[in-house]
Amino acid sequence: MAKTMSADEIAKLPYRPCVGLMVVNKDGLVFVGQRVDRDQDAWQMPQGGIDKGEGVTEAALRELAEETGITPDLVTIIAETDDWLPYDLPHHIVPKIWKGR
Repeated sequence: MAKTMSADEIAKLPYRPCVGLMVVNKDGLVFVGQRVDRDQDAWQMPQGGIDKGEGVTEAALRELAEETGITPDLVTIIAETDDWLPYDLPHHIVPKIWKGR
């Protein structure tokens, strides 16, 4: 059973460094995958945490391969954000997924 966390506890959690990718094929179509670990429909683009000692590009390519099977030799990075983009999960979701991270 998931631990109950207050809104104050959730607000104090640090942001976890992560990468997110938008995959576009040669026809301009964007990949969005359906999650298989949820009990309801949930769709998202490839993303995940940056491991200790790992660079941003390395993490992005690793996550892409893990989640889609698309290997680095098939990838051309065409753009990156200039800065970090913080993202807040809805408070009711935090204790239920990703071990509260």
